Amino acid sequence: MIRTRITEMFGIEHPIIQGGMHHVGYAEMAAAVSNAGGLGIITGLTQRTPELLANEIARCRDMTDKPFGVNLTFLPSVVPPDYPGYIRAIIEGGVKIVETAGNNPAKWLPVLKENGIKVIHKCTSVRHSLKAESIGCDAVSVDGFECGGHPGEDDVGNWILLPRAAEELKIPFVASGGVGNGAQLAAALALGADGVNMGTRFIATKEAPVHENVKQAILAANELDTRLVMRPLRNTERVLTNAAVERLLEKEKALGANIKFEDILPEVAGVYPRIMSEGDMEAGAWSCGMVVGLIHDIPTVKELVDRMVADAEAIITKRLARLTVAA
Repeated sequence: MIRTRITEMFGIEHPIIQGGMHHVGYAEMAAAVSNAGGLGIITGLTQRTPELLANEIARCRDMTDKPFGVNLTFLPSVVPPDYPGYIRAIIEGGVKIVETAGNNPAKWLPVLKENGIKVIHKCTSVRHSLKAESIGCDAVSVDGFECGGHPGEDDVGNWILLPRAAEELKIPFVASGGVGNGAQLAAALALGADGVNMGTRFIATKEAPVHENVKQAILAANELDTRLVMRPLRNTERVLTNAAVERLLEKEKALGANIKFEDILPEVAGVYPRIMSEGDMEAGAWSCGMVVGLIHDIPTVKELVDRMVADAEAIITKRLARLTVAA
């Protein structure tokens, strides 16, 4: 057993969290991770309305009696989502853990705290992590440059970011980005983290509610097969390469500083259902981490979690212990 501040805070068996993922974080995914002893997360905004989120929370309750959370990503938008409605659905659904991402969640913390909800905020830098700590977040997920999705604009990998976070933070934090096996869980703990957050690795599991083509694409890829898109827009996203992604990169190169979001709409707008549900792997850009280079099988979620924990325990108690020699 690996006990950390994160397992204690969230009431989970293993310090492994499944991050919020668009059109992946459904009840089936969250319940599988929670039943395996980790913390499953439903992706709030994948549900188009608060009512649909309430239904998804209820579905998850039917699948697990273990703790699970909901991800809420706060994004700038001309017509913002009904955040008060989503938060109401979370509270009324009895969810006690929320993963926030995107913009500063300070506006929403009081109502969450009043209802006994723990908040873990996703951050891509130490300064943002310290801000999250200062406004009252209970924990942070520190996202290194290796991560799928949005790695921020600092380009700092976890080898530096995690020990820097350990130097500065008082609240617990988990390592996110590039994590896929037990050796990395042990390494994250050694660098000061209290657990790990995984996205891409959980997509390549039997229970992940995505098309088989998506899982096979992850299995076939290596660590050189991701690309960074939307850098000129300062909205950098790490995605798995395909024809649409290469087309997008050509547009960025040709248009340079004059590029606008409208120029890349065909490659990014509304592509997730086509990819995740229909398996159209050339439809557009979809978030994927460099950890694809470490993914060699499609186990059940429980097999993955159990293997990671067993490997981490063996590394900590056996391999590393053998390397220390008395003076």
